[in-house]
Parts: sequence; C-alpha cells; structure tokens
Amino acid sequence: MEMIPCTRTQQSSLVRRLLARGQARSWRGGHVGLMGAVADAALAYTIHPVDISAGDQFRPEFLAISPNNRMPAIIDRSPKDDGEAISVFESGAILLYLAEKTDRFLPEDIRGRTAVTEWLFWQVGGLGPMAGQNHHFGQYAPEKIPYAITRYVNETNRLYGVMDRRLARVPFLGGADYSIADMASYPWVVPWQRQQQNLDEFPNLKRWFDTIAARPATIRAYEKGKDLSARPSVTEEGKKILFGQTARSVTR
Repeated sequence: MEMIPCTRTQQSSLVRRLLARGQARSWRGGHVGLMGAVADAALAYTIHPVDISAGDQFRPEFLAISPNNRMPAIIDRSPKDDGEAISVFESGAILLYLAEKTDRFLPEDIRGRTAVTEWLFWQVGGLGPMAGQNHHFGQYAPEKIPYAITRYVNETNRLYGVMDRRLARVPFLGGADYSIADMASYPWVVPWQRQQQNLDEFPNLKRWFDTIAARPATIRAYEKGKDLSARPSVTEEGKKILFGQTARSVTR
C-alpha cells in the first residue's frame, strides 16, 4: 500500500501519501490515525510527504486525488474488485475504506457497525474540527483573541467530557473492541497539553488513551513518522499559504 500521500501492502498496492505539514505538532491527527490503521492491519507502506506550507497541495496531480487540497489521501492500486485503482480522500472515508478492505476494525453486525460509525463521524464533525480551531487560535493566529481561544478550549473540554462519559460504559469508543473510531480520535488527544486540557480530569479517557498508546501498532505508526516530526515549524510565509486560502487558490 502506498499512501498519497502513499503506501504499499503485502497483498495489495495501496498508495497513501501522508502529507506532513512541518513538524509533528502540525500534523493533522487523522494522518497518524491512518498510519495506525495500516500498521494494525499489517499493511506495509511508505510515507511520501507533501509540503503544503509551500503550496504543493495545489498541484494538479494532487488535486486529482484530493480535490479539497487537504491531506490525507490514498490510492489503492489493488482494490477488492480487482478493477482500476481507487483514490480516496478525507480521513474518515479512508478509515472506512481500509476497514472494509481488510475486514478489520469495523463490526459486521448492524448494532456494532452503527456504534463505530457514529463515533467515527463524531470525530470527523466534532473533535477534529474543534481541536483544530483550538490549535489555530492558540498556536498560529497572528493575534491572540481571548474569546476565540476560550471558545475552542472550552469546546475541546466538552468533547473530552463526552468521550469520558462514553468510556465509563465501554472499553473503546465503538464498544467492546478497538475500531476505526478509536483510530480517528486518538491522535487528536495526543496533544492534550497544547489544547490546554488535563487528562487527569477525565479518568476513563486517560485509561483509553494509555491503552491505545501502548498498542504495538500505535508505537510503530509514530516511529514511522518520527523523521517527518523533526522538520522545522511552519514559517510565516507558510502560514500565509495555509491560512489565507480562497477558492481562487485552487485555480491559480
């Protein structure tokens, strides 16, 4: 499996390029979650970084795979139907695709599958965007706006509470077993200190977090991205590209 950002599997040739932004703290959480997914499923892969601080995401060859000019994206060159290559963008869609491809981390029964997909999309529509705004206004915004910082720190805190209450009832977000719902949310909790949160206030979430952190596949995934994690921070020029995009940016 190659990731396109890109990976190559043992049984298939799935390409995924994980796009890294600069340093570890600037990675989108979903990308490490996808690395965990392929590591858990024993899919070999190679990371092909794309420098989105330099505008590489606007190149036609990348837009052909990810029309939203965002990371991550994959190309599966050996899909289950043995047909032509399939490209997939958006982390939630990719996790679903990989789960269905490998028949792992997504229950077959309707109740279990519904619970996992609920929590997968909860991350896609809630934890990811809100924690992302937390990072932006706390770390990258040129001026510190107290209202915006407080708004997103508080919303992140609320979402941590939602997870904590869920995890008081079940071992994992989707239920009894580890699933793509956990893969999606875990990387967004990794930078809890930068999000101005305290995991000790959420004992069930902390138990879940420590359990996933200790998984061999999680350790392998973070080890795989360690070299990219050491890259320099986003530059001021890079911030203009990242945070000043309009519709015209894609058609320039």
